[in-house]
Amino acid sequence: MRVVRSIADLRALLRPLRDEGKRIGFVPTMGFLHEGHGALIRQSAARCDATVVSIFVNPTQFGPGEDLASYPRDLERDQNLCLETGATVLFLPEVGEIYPTGFQTHVEPGHLADTLCGRYRPGHFRGVATVVAKLFNIVQPDLAFFGQKDFQQIAVIRRMARDLNLPVDVVVVPTVREADGLALSSRNTYLDEDGRQRALTLSRGLLAAKAAFDEEGEREPAKLLETARSLMTGADSIQYLELVDAQTLEPLQGPVDRSSALCVAAYVGSTRLIDNVLLNLPAI
Repeated sequence: MRVVRSIADLRALLRPLRDEGKRIGFVPTMGFLHEGHGALIRQSAARCDATVVSIFVNPTQFGPGEDLASYPRDLERDQNLCLETGATVLFLPEVGEIYPTGFQTHVEPGHLADTLCGRYRPGHFRGVATVVAKLFNIVQPDLAFFGQKDFQQIAVIRRMARDLNLPVDVVVVPTVREADGLALSSRNTYLDEDGRQRALTLSRGLLAAKAAFDEEGEREPAKLLETARSLMTGADSIQYLELVDAQTLEPLQGPVDRSSALCVAAYVGSTRLIDNVLLNLPAI
């Protein structure tokens, strides 16, 4: 695995691979990697000739008072996981490499960024869309891999790639969970044992609603939301719990008749956690 820190070095490394017609996969991360990231890298390694993993804690997607300074970091562990899961290139740019002095051009993501997390984190998806557009341009991957847990982020990135004619296929990998159902997240490290147990009620609520949908045929949004909410007793506050159209992210107003996502953001102590489950109608 090669480790590079500059855009020029990364492009020089990838150019001959691209000239040979090799398929390049890309996994953008903010580091403090876990098995969820490992699943993305493994998927890329299985489908591509070369896999680039970036680690960059993007300052433009953090708002005032958010955890930019304290965001967990462990580069040695990250490098080991990348090596073990099949990454061929690790890209470690400094902030000045991505945002040079005088930087002033941003990507405005549109209405997909205004709902769910976007209502509570103004500017967040502007930062996400901008950095991902830059990384796509730097790496020029054929495929880019993202985890389902960041459901709204994926919708924003897919729309951006289509709107800006970026020649990259966005591949979604199912959320990786602990054996007890807790979605893997770098921010789980903020939780003490009590907090972790309380965080479990979020996934329990979502999975119970999904079971009602899949196994009992429940299609009424209000009932599915109530099933989920009734079990989320460990959260100190639920920022939102919504059942939305999987494509538009608009809340469903009637019985579920299309692919949908049940999404939650909640606080356990001072830790903000997100999770979701997909509700897909059975094929006829």
